Amino acid sequence: MTIKAVFFDLDGTLFTTTRGVAASTRKAIEDLRHSGVLVGIATGRGPAFSLPLLEDLNLDFAVTFNGQYILTPKEIVLENPLEEPLLRKIVEFALAHHREISLGTAQGVNGSGLLKFGETRLAGLLSGILPKGTSGVAKKSMKHVVRRFIPQADFSKILNVPVYQVMMIAPRSDTEELEHEFPELVVTRSNPYSVDLIPKNISKLQGIQTLGEKFGFNLNEVMCFGDSENDLKMLQGVAVGVAMGNAQAIVKEKSDYVTESNNADGIAKALDYYGLIEFSTTEDFVSKDQNFNKVKDFHKLMDGKVQQLPRAFPPMEASFRAGFKVEEIVEFLYASSAGDELKFEQLVREMHQNIDKAVDKIHTKNRSSKDALTEEVDAMIDLLYLTYGSLVLAGVDPYEIFNAVHEANMGKIFPDGAPHFDVETHKVLKPADWEENFAPERKIRKELDRQTRVAERKCKQ
Repeated sequence: MTIKAVFFDLDGTLFTTTRGVAASTRKAIEDLRHSGVLVGIATGRGPAFSLPLLEDLNLDFAVTFNGQYILTPKEIVLENPLEEPLLRKIVEFALAHHREISLGTAQGVNGSGLLKFGETRLAGLLSGILPKGTSGVAKKSMKHVVRRFIPQADFSKILNVPVYQVMMIAPRSDTEELEHEFPELVVTRSNPYSVDLIPKNISKLQGIQTLGEKFGFNLNEVMCFGDSENDLKMLQGVAVGVAMGNAQAIVKEKSDYVTESNNADGIAKALDYYGLIEFSTTEDFVSKDQNFNKVKDFHKLMDGKVQQLPRAFPPMEASFRAGFKVEEIVEFLYASSAGDELKFEQLVREMHQNIDKAVDKIHTKNRSSKDALTEEVDAMIDLLYLTYGSLVLAGVDPYEIFNAVHEANMGKIFPDGAPHFDVETHKVLKPADWEENFAPERKIRKELDRQTRVAERKCKQ
């Protein structure tokens, strides 16, 4: 059997649960390309999301919107927009039944803020929301915040551009109703919360076949990786269909091979199993910084493994990490406002002004980044140094408090023995008993009271 092309689904497959691309996967892609194997992605996400990934991983092509839009880094291979009468029927149904929907265009996902699934980052949401009044940020879920500040879009404007896929919030129980209402569409899903609506004559598999006709391979020379229901046809229609260890049960059952999870080098191990690459793990390193080692243990628990060789974050992953940090900064500002909503909004506006100043400073320097790893690490260490500086200025010893937070984070394991992740933000979720058994606030307050008593006693002496 000769494999000429390999395709990966994205979420749950190429991406780890923290939305990174494992080092082993990056190395595997590089090895495949060196051996002459074509490499691409087949996803329900759109071209605006996929193109930066093609460039970052040096991939050959992408089947996006479940086969509706196919591209390479240099050209559009196929466009198959939905017909306008059908689109209007879907929009009218959504409005009449109060369904959240989004429309996938070449430029991105437009419509419901609840259905962008990573097309916008937390920082982007904050940029659009916070200046307009954020009294609910610290009290409401992100879902409610999005609904408040990003209402259902004006679809009459969106329909002026080609739409390739419709996404709709719909639990599994709604599938039969939607199939009856739209017999001309395939109702497919990559998660339990929403569906993708595409024409019946289109699929990831047909998209791969289209690329094969252009680049000289057939489906009997293709290997595919996936984890969800919308990957089934693709996995069953090629020479080798590989289910990730974290895949849905039916996907594992219908695939040719089940590998390890997306967090445990599943892609590299499967490619090694089929003889397409050679994969071996490197010995773990231990830092002299014990707090670093504790955080490393956390990521090993949540992701299945950790990075061993120094590497720079690519832009997409850097954006995810920055988003996590921005959320904590906003919580820091909210805490400092002591419940004063007007003060909080003022602090947020000032934060935006500071971001603009920082951007202007970068542009003024007019320099290009020639050593991304060194510059990223320099920035991260500065952030760490500034955080320690803030603790110094607050008069707080972080040692015991860090241990309390670490213990709380390590407690985010569910009864099934695995971590669970939010489908939209990919943040680690908290088990039902977490607040009672692991939440660190009580321990933090107790330690702060201890430090205060000691400091007051010393001051009196």
